[in-house]
Amino acid sequence: MDVGVDVGTTVTKAVAFDEHGRQLAEASRPTRLVRPGPGRFEHDTAEIVASVNEVVAELAERTTATEVGVLAITGQGDGLWLVDATGHAVRPAISWLDARSSSILEQWTTDGVADQVFRRSGNRMFPGASGPLLAAVLAEEPDVLRAAATAAYCKDVVMQRLTGVRATDVSDASAPFLDPRTGEYNDEALAACGLTDWRHILAPVEPKGPIGELTDPGTGLPLGTRVSAGPYDLPAAAIGAGVTEVGDALLTVGTTLACQVVTRDLPVDGEPAGLFLGTWTPGVWLRAMPAMVGTAALDRVLALVGLGTDKLAGLLAESPPGANGVTVLPYLSEAGERAPFVDTRARGSFDGISLATSQADLVRATCEGIAYAARHCLDAAGWTGKVTVCGGGARSGEWTQILADVLNSPLHTTEASQVAARGAVVAAKRGLGPVGDEWIAETRQVDPDPARAAFYAEGYAHYLRRIEAARPRWADPAPYPTTPQPTTTTPGVR
Repeated sequence: MDVGVDVGTTVTKAVAFDEHGRQLAEASRPTRLVRPGPGRFEHDTAEIVASVNEVVAELAERTTATEVGVLAITGQGDGLWLVDATGHAVRPAISWLDARSSSILEQWTTDGVADQVFRRSGNRMFPGASGPLLAAVLAEEPDVLRAAATAAYCKDVVMQRLTGVRATDVSDASAPFLDPRTGEYNDEALAACGLTDWRHILAPVEPKGPIGELTDPGTGLPLGTRVSAGPYDLPAAAIGAGVTEVGDALLTVGTTLACQVVTRDLPVDGEPAGLFLGTWTPGVWLRAMPAMVGTAALDRVLALVGLGTDKLAGLLAESPPGANGVTVLPYLSEAGERAPFVDTRARGSFDGISLATSQADLVRATCEGIAYAARHCLDAAGWTGKVTVCGGGARSGEWTQILADVLNSPLHTTEASQVAARGAVVAAKRGLGPVGDEWIAETRQVDPDPARAAFYAEGYAHYLRRIEAARPRWADPAPYPTTPQPTTTTPGVR
């Protein structure tokens, strides 16, 4: 068997596959996302590594396979995972959801630093990216940064702890200092951010991803098992879903609303937006628009109305298209928005509410707002072809239909439950030889309804106007106290 692991923001998942790509078993563990203060989100790195050991060990116990081919690791991107020379944390890992660097990024935007970095790396930084987070830790905790041997990414920490290999791949390294044209870290981008002296803690880049042998007995797999790290979850999902043709798109409806389009062009002289992710295929990139909106926004609205995700289908059926006049800008992240525009002060809003507004209207308006955000991102990324959709939100047939209607395009939904884990295995196996089409996740097609698509075309135009109208308000937020209130989040729709 082959095993793929996807270390998500709130859940670690592992899947065992047979030699034909058929899923044998799946295991998962919820993980904690700790909120030590306003706008701050962290992980306990040791807990994350332990969750990987636990899910893989569970699969090893449940399956009868006598031979293990590869253990492939993927996981959440961005953030900052500071570790020592052995891969152990020197401070809690900082999540991509974190907003502590917002003021730094705002200054970099004003000073033109963010633009300079985009021109060199194709990456429009946001508060949860490693660049501004490194600057924030340098300002707040310089001794911690001096103790770090590596400014790593999630999957790379797991890889080092399982194998001792210290490296990253081109997809994670793309954010934000890798020059996509050379495959090397760009010294000018580092200098612009004032981080030249910290270049040595950036992990070496392996174009085909780090490869090693398992030395940790905690997984239950034989020591010496081949282990591969990467790509990270967004490009790994594109591989698993078979999104390979220029202009084709993958829409992942998860905690992040991740929109990716295959491209062979690098227009870093255009409007700074999103990022260009390196792939393991030379000359091919993914133009990614990973919006901060996603299932986290829907989870929050459901919590506010006192309902669970099990009620989603009924709520979407109860409220008509247009949600009886209620509209939503779904920017609920404390870090603002990162794609297809960057605004650290972006915040959500509901309009059109009256005494007649129902719970169903609020929920449907949120789902429609996230669908509009998906179209906004895909259009900005240069989408021209087929759209494949995956992620926890795509398990809702009703929400998937809204997405198809808003995009006015057939959607191909993956039947596989863990596409990123599958993609990580496919990427690892391609390093050993050809991989058959049977490994690519099967899809079913959801067609748009012409009448609803025409209605939503008007709704999308209204959504874009509302964003422009909201920007002056975002720049002048209401004052409010900021008393730290540590909390731990729990998983919702994924």
